[in-house]
Amino acid sequence: MKIIVDAFGGDNAPLAVLQGCEQAVKEYGVTILLTGDETKIKETAAKANISLNQMEISHTDTVITMCDNPVEVVRSLKDCSMARGLKLLAEGQGDAFLSAGSTGAIVVGASRIVKTIPGIKRAAIATVIPSFPGCFMLMDSGANKECRPEMLTQFGIMGSAYMNKILKVEKPRVALINNGAEESKGTALQLEAYAQLKEAPVHFIGNVEGRDLPYGCCDVAVADGFTGNIVLKLYEGLGSAFSKEIKKILYHSTLTKIGGLLVKKQFNAFKATMDYSEYGGAPLLGISKPVIKAHGSSNAKAFKNAIRQARDCVENDVIGEIEESMAQLKAQENAAECEENAQ
Repeated sequence: MKIIVDAFGGDNAPLAVLQGCEQAVKEYGVTILLTGDETKIKETAAKANISLNQMEISHTDTVITMCDNPVEVVRSLKDCSMARGLKLLAEGQGDAFLSAGSTGAIVVGASRIVKTIPGIKRAAIATVIPSFPGCFMLMDSGANKECRPEMLTQFGIMGSAYMNKILKVEKPRVALINNGAEESKGTALQLEAYAQLKEAPVHFIGNVEGRDLPYGCCDVAVADGFTGNIVLKLYEGLGSAFSKEIKKILYHSTLTKIGGLLVKKQFNAFKATMDYSEYGGAPLLGISKPVIKAHGSSNAKAFKNAIRQARDCVENDVIGEIEESMAQLKAQENAAECEENAQ
């Protein structure tokens, strides 16, 4: 299996990218196709004693930055490391693509270069978030600020397929993030999405409130990208704040330090549970081939796990599962339309 990796996406590129790729080659046996400046890649690898065994390089000396307009990935920067990787994926020269670069650029680039699955209105960023019982998927976590009801329904379908195929949740519980659990809550968007999700080929359990998400109230939490991104950033911020405050308490005095040693094992286990790098990245669901968006500040471990995530998407045919679910939804819609016309 060949995974295409943008070697210059993210805050810690290319060093952390190459370190993660080296680890992935050793642990998962994949082949890596790197896109970016070949000279810099080889210099960085040599300096850090990183083996480029089972890694190919597709040279391009241009990089799209966070400050660039995302649409430039298909315009003036159409040969940047990210765009090159997406083109190689579209051409079938790799099985999946990974980048920690600009979120907007990867959404635009993947949608226009690789294309969306037939019937999918918009691709969405599907972030797997730790919770105390395990984890849940947030769909959409930032790709689409404004959504229509049918888009939220598709987010639920795609998220359910991913949780079933990759995280082996037998019957994923799909819920709609809202300002109350009652069916009558929300704006016109939530009300119509609720009605559609009830009829969709998923296990829809209704509305959930933000306060219940950390306690495993659902397996797939559906929201428009604006709401989802706020939930994601608040979740990340609170996790970081709690970790820092607990450390302050444990290091406050000699007595608390002794107490800290007694709970160190449990505290480290809790930190590992809430560590985003364990999941690697967020799949961009709705694209016709596997595309993974890694966190901008990803370290080597996160890149390695993102490559594992890309491999799992290919091996478990997540795209095929989504296509099948979309075909089922289309059949339901056609049947409903025929019944309505007959009346």
